[in-house]
Amino acid sequence: MTQPRLLLCDCLNTQAIDAGLIEQATGLTCSKIHTQLCRGEAAQAAEALQAGNVIIACQQERQAFEDLAADLEADEPLFVDLRDRAGWTADTRSTSPKMAALLAESILPTPGAKVVDVTSEGTCLILGDSEAALTAADHLCELLSVTVILDPADELPLADDRRFDIVRGRVTTATGALGHFKVGFDALQERIPGGRGAFNWTDPKSGGRTECDIMLDLRRGQPLFPAPEKREGYLRADPGNTGAFTKVLLDASQLVGTFEKPLYVRLDEQLCAHSRARKTGCTRCLDLCPTGAISPGGDSVTVDTMVCAGCGSCSAVCPSGAISYDAPPVSHTFQRLQTLAATWRKLSSDAPRLLVHDSSHGAELIRLGARYGKGLPADVIPLEMEAIASFGHTESLAALACGFADVTVLLSPATEKEGMPFQAELSNAIAGEDRVCLITPSDPDELEEILYREQSPVTAKQPILPLGSRRQITRLAAKSLNEPGKVIPLPEGAPYGSVVLDQDACTLCLSCVSLCPSGALKENPDAPQLRFQEDACLQCGICTTICPEKALTLDPRLDLSDDALRARVLKEEEPFNCVECGKPFGVRSTVMRLTEKLAGKHAMFQDNKAIQLIQMCNDCRVNAVYHSENNPFASAERPRVRTTDDYISKRRDH
Repeated sequence: MTQPRLLLCDCLNTQAIDAGLIEQATGLTCSKIHTQLCRGEAAQAAEALQAGNVIIACQQERQAFEDLAADLEADEPLFVDLRDRAGWTADTRSTSPKMAALLAESILPTPGAKVVDVTSEGTCLILGDSEAALTAADHLCELLSVTVILDPADELPLADDRRFDIVRGRVTTATGALGHFKVGFDALQERIPGGRGAFNWTDPKSGGRTECDIMLDLRRGQPLFPAPEKREGYLRADPGNTGAFTKVLLDASQLVGTFEKPLYVRLDEQLCAHSRARKTGCTRCLDLCPTGAISPGGDSVTVDTMVCAGCGSCSAVCPSGAISYDAPPVSHTFQRLQTLAATWRKLSSDAPRLLVHDSSHGAELIRLGARYGKGLPADVIPLEMEAIASFGHTESLAALACGFADVTVLLSPATEKEGMPFQAELSNAIAGEDRVCLITPSDPDELEEILYREQSPVTAKQPILPLGSRRQITRLAAKSLNEPGKVIPLPEGAPYGSVVLDQDACTLCLSCVSLCPSGALKENPDAPQLRFQEDACLQCGICTTICPEKALTLDPRLDLSDDALRARVLKEEEPFNCVECGKPFGVRSTVMRLTEKLAGKHAMFQDNKAIQLIQMCNDCRVNAVYHSENNPFASAERPRVRTTDDYISKRRDH
């Protein structure tokens, strides 16, 4: 496929663009530098659109160019913003390296989104006091199938509107999301039709259940769901706020039909280290999920994709990669980082800085700063992310190891911030300096003040190619950023580390080996040994929970030497040789301890023959018991098999 042609515009001579350097770094064929491509030179834009395979370096007038393409019946072009993110800046340094990096990143193929269809037929449940709920029902009943549930203590107005249903009750449970809500009630009463005077109601009943597609909550109390603003189909407003009340009515009226629900995360249950044998291990994703979409499900967690709002926190903290962000995949983020850094290096020997932001709050601050302020510094490359919380320590370390001097994550009011500080702390512990920071500017001036602070120059080391799993990339980046063989202490809760064994307490029962979800703890089938491979340890804590002697403790750290990739012996003992056949079995210290505790002190081990059973291998023990005087397997002599002659002779006798 031929490279697309790039249409460049300096927006009325307000930015400097070097087409030659951009061509050199990206391989794209550039047009001349236009001045007003969206208006005065629209004819040249139309000519390029008719030729096809075009990138227009203007995101701000996207609608105008899309309309032009539609009028010409031409394919829609690709768009990339160079003006706000690079061209409009008070920095006097060249912006060509940044422009080239942004262009190269923009033409990367984006994996298609994974979606599932959600159907809403418009059944709507309205909660709230009688005045607000009935007002909402009056507005929506012509568009939706409405049921109003009122508190049993509420007084009903005299009006009798039969366009919607009214029930009384108290909501006890609520699950689901748009198109799949399930609600439970207590004290449920239905209105009895007919009769004169005040309404009659059925007797209160507990355990009521219903399903609906939309929930409109107009109560002033606690919401029914965690992170209610992220629950699709659950609309909530204070009825005293006219603007909010009107908005939720409008939003509810639009929730009829078939909608595409993105599948934000991918779960590999085989890799999950949540639990083994009912012993809880890793709960990192459970602790951070704001919507409650993740729940325990046996040895692994389960993800309700209908409830998941795609914040990405689970992907950033999962130690094994069992949960990973998939809209787009994590590998695409690493590819973007590598492309940005590699393209920058073609035009500059200095190390750039990375600014991670979202598509709403962060992007708006950048646009406002570019138009009315100083804009971004020439060495700050912005990276727009769908989910800021998914940009964890691995992504930060990968950016540093790809060649970025530092990483600044711009948090927005909508960002799930709970897990972000630890991710930054973990990144800095591994990188060795405070090169990753979180910022929460409220306006463009504050953002510019942070970014224009004098920075110490950072010499870019040999960059890495971030391929593989998140753990592999973390290790590769850490080795690039640190001295060879270094052992880095990490904060408690880190997903990398070793285990410390109390040699005196351990009995080599190997319970930890049987339940270790990653195989970091291993046995030796030929000798009584407990072995450990540090690189595989997830620090899930199952081994410390299951150990009957409490002989294991976690030691969070990152060993960059090759020793971490090999299994090392934590403890080994001399095997015990069977007193009958001489075959080694078990642990000598354990067998001798059992002999000492049972010999002559237990009713079943009063003589030497019984005591020797403890010191025999499985085969010899079974054989000895079978041939003993009190053989538990012994039985009476088997009766002779009856034949046809026996039956015939029996008939003759009669």
